[in-house]
Amino acid sequence: MLLVVDVGNTETTLGLCEGEVVTDHWRITTEANRTPDEVFVLLKGLLTANGIAADRVTAGAIGSVVPSVTGALTEAMARLTASVPVVVDARSKLGITLAVDEPMTVGADRIINTLAASRIYGVDCIVVDLGTATTYDCITADGVFLGGVIQPGVRTSAETLFRRTSKLPATELVAPLRVIGTRTEECIRSGVVFGAVDSVDGIVRRIKGEWPRSQVPKVIATGGLATVIKPYCTEIELVEPDLTLHGLRMAHTMLTAR
Repeated sequence: MLLVVDVGNTETTLGLCEGEVVTDHWRITTEANRTPDEVFVLLKGLLTANGIAADRVTAGAIGSVVPSVTGALTEAMARLTASVPVVVDARSKLGITLAVDEPMTVGADRIINTLAASRIYGVDCIVVDLGTATTYDCITADGVFLGGVIQPGVRTSAETLFRRTSKLPATELVAPLRVIGTRTEECIRSGVVFGAVDSVDGIVRRIKGEWPRSQVPKVIATGGLATVIKPYCTEIELVEPDLTLHGLRMAHTMLTAR
């Protein structure tokens, strides 16, 4: 079995793959100060909790946007799997052409997402990833990464609002039944959720207006809040929660092929 790990700024998502199927997945807080021993114990604990023997995991792949985490995670996964994990970054030979001004600055998650989208769907795609930041990544069917957009994430924006306004309570990010709220919590949810919806739709329309090819790109959403905003978006066509994990699985296959 293959263990794939997507290290984000706020959360780390882990998945266990058997063939082309993600059989198990976990989401944990990204913590920069864990030692390799601590990470090893954590990984074994996750597997044990799901009734999976550690010796069944024989390979690993990592995509990380937090360099301070990558080293300890790599060491722990090598100990767990008895093999050196694949670490995906802008230098990886994945058949993706980074047609941007500074290709080495493109985050691993953006490369992995666009790899998965272009391989799974075989058409031009816009990948909207709703994480700590909301990213919009543009990939052609033949694997040319055109660039994209990065904006503050939905939760990031909401937390800033809560932190800077002492009289506004933190609230769960779910859509209210109507836009006009009659209680403070409803007003906040309306502003955050519907603000994110209209932002996503507006930016996607602008991207489509600049698309350099005649084909209209497919719009795929992923990330923790994708399922929350999808019902209210006109531009998002589908949600693929495990897109990044599938991209890591594909990257491992490509980078270890002999």
